Amino acid sequence: MLTETERAVRAAAAAAGRRLWLAAMLASGLALILTPVRDAWAEQSVSVQSAELDVRGDPEPGLYLNAQFAFEPSPAIEEAVKHGIAVYFAIDFELVRTRWYWFDKRLAQESRVYRLSYSPLTRQFRLSRQGALPQPFDTFEEALAGVRTVRDWKVAGRTTAESRDHLVPRVRLRLDTTMLPKPFQVDSLTNHDWALASAWEPVKIAADPQH
Repeated sequence: MLTETERAVRAAAAAAGRRLWLAAMLASGLALILTPVRDAWAEQSVSVQSAELDVRGDPEPGLYLNAQFAFEPSPAIEEAVKHGIAVYFAIDFELVRTRWYWFDKRLAQESRVYRLSYSPLTRQFRLSRQGALPQPFDTFEEALAGVRTVRDWKVAGRTTAESRDHLVPRVRLRLDTTMLPKPFQVDSLTNHDWALASAWEPVKIAADPQH
């Protein structure tokens, strides 16, 4: 026979379990609702106009990416930058080999991240990325031009593409909302103004001049 106290403890535990289950279901349902919406926004907000992988030999052998993106950030993003909020654009590259008998094999994966900020003192926009000196620009549009165009980005070693059978390179550009301040991260979950990304797009492999 359970005592009154034991019954109360079990009832409280059951109620807590039901609340946790309900919270998990609500979170899962919200994710399912938001994911297709955000994907739909992403596919419309950035386009990959051109993307080509150049296979080079000496003096620095490797695979070099050249790409051109087209996008127009919303006024909300521009205003955030002008009010001191830095935004981050990420260009992601993947090289995989498809295999009918097993999962695809990832051969290379690289990301290039740009930080765009504004200095009220100099009244200039600054675009920076790791391994390069920050560049000043007078206008927001001029700074974006540095993000839209990629030239001679080494993304893999040359030996990676020795066999081109079933080789699939692809690229995408996105606004990295995880780098925003917390209030903006929350807002970006449902606010179309912060949806800036392309779908993964295939990259053409240029003819090897040595073959």
